[in-house]
Amino acid sequence: MNQNINIHWFRQDLRLNDNPSLFNAAKNSNLLPIYIYDNKNQEKFHIGNASKVWLYYSLKSLNNSLAGKLHVYIGDPKKILFELIKTNEVKNVYWNECYELWRINSDNQIKNILHKQGVTVKTYNGSLLWDPKKIMKNNQTPYKIFTHYYRKANQISHNPRNLFPIPNKLDIVNLKIHKNNIEDLGLLPKSKWYKSVISNWNIGEKEAQNKLTNFTYKKMNKYKMFRNYPSRQYTSLLSPHLHFGEISPNQIWHSIKKLDIDENISQFFSQLGWREFSYYLLFHNPYMPEKNIQTKFNSFPWNKNDKFFNKWKKGITGIPIIDAAMRELWKTGYMHNRMRMITASFLVKNLLIHWKHGELWFWDCLLDADLANNSSGWQWVAGSGADASPYFRIFNPITQSQKFDPQGIYIRKYIPELKKLDTKYLFKPWEAPITELKKANIILGTTYPKPIIDLKYSYQRAMNSFKSLKYNSLKI
Repeated sequence: MNQNINIHWFRQDLRLNDNPSLFNAAKNSNLLPIYIYDNKNQEKFHIGNASKVWLYYSLKSLNNSLAGKLHVYIGDPKKILFELIKTNEVKNVYWNECYELWRINSDNQIKNILHKQGVTVKTYNGSLLWDPKKIMKNNQTPYKIFTHYYRKANQISHNPRNLFPIPNKLDIVNLKIHKNNIEDLGLLPKSKWYKSVISNWNIGEKEAQNKLTNFTYKKMNKYKMFRNYPSRQYTSLLSPHLHFGEISPNQIWHSIKKLDIDENISQFFSQLGWREFSYYLLFHNPYMPEKNIQTKFNSFPWNKNDKFFNKWKKGITGIPIIDAAMRELWKTGYMHNRMRMITASFLVKNLLIHWKHGELWFWDCLLDADLANNSSGWQWVAGSGADASPYFRIFNPITQSQKFDPQGIYIRKYIPELKKLDTKYLFKPWEAPITELKKANIILGTTYPKPIIDLKYSYQRAMNSFKSLKYNSLKI
């Protein structure tokens, strides 16, 4: 028996609530919910290993919400959608838009293929507060400065769109055609590393909703005061849920908006705005993950030092706050935002290693690895991006750790070999007297490494290198 079918193609929107594409696809029609693991088109930025683990459990959660009726496929979406349409009475295909260049190109090809088959494609913005195509300067060029962009975005749409409810009725068809199981996608690595990572998280839409409620009513009132302190846990921890679309930024915005507006909320909205700005930059600078936005950085004299880079990755640089953060990343698949800035600055400015190396390591290790946020963040620290940190802003890891981890709680958590060291020396153990090191059972260079580089020397070297870049760009 023929039946008219609407396909909703889940992508970075693994949720039922506030899903504009799903809501419209489910109206007055039989629904075929599908997920396609595209292993053909992602090229260099194929999903990282940590993100694969999150995706596995997120798809499991979504499938449970759909009573086990999520159709999962692996391969090229163009071929898979063509086959589904050829063998079924599909009238419309719905999806929420993505903003990576390879996805945009693939989506345009799919639209042309489906149009030739007489199938209507309907797309929606399901992952951003503001459509990046609609926020432009008066001369119709894109913004490069965050504050100007953010002001214009709020002027155009002071309140993001209303939320879409979960569809009242999901008439899901269960086609008797070949499909894959989630296990077939090969998302979980053979090593057991992921088990310790995932033990720190609960994954899926329900957990995202719980986390939002907890943050809104228990943490928001102290967000501005404590958001930069990694041991205080006053950030939302929603970033991986946002990346995979287990919750929408619109729902977060509306939930927070219910509270009385104060400086905490304004600060949090600004951080949401930075996420939007990252996607905006990616949309208008699609090669941002691989190329400097400021082309003068193309001639910057980066160091190639595999030894230092590997020590940075493993968290054995001899600089406690750097090592704690890099070990947090490896152990939990996450890193506090302040720590991301400090570790990135150390790699790019103290070690003068190209930001692209750090970007790729974060891409592979972060559960919330997001092409827009990751690439814009690294370019911001390097100084090569839009509205980037100025070349002379070099995060001092010692003063940063003293300011944001004053009791050393965070450092001791991830560097147990320094646990017994007096806080007075914890941030610079190389300056501790031998007697203090002995009391703490520390042998520098053996139980904990000596610093791989002198911070004062590397600071001055970075300043000279960046000043030279600035001078040369002025001569051109």
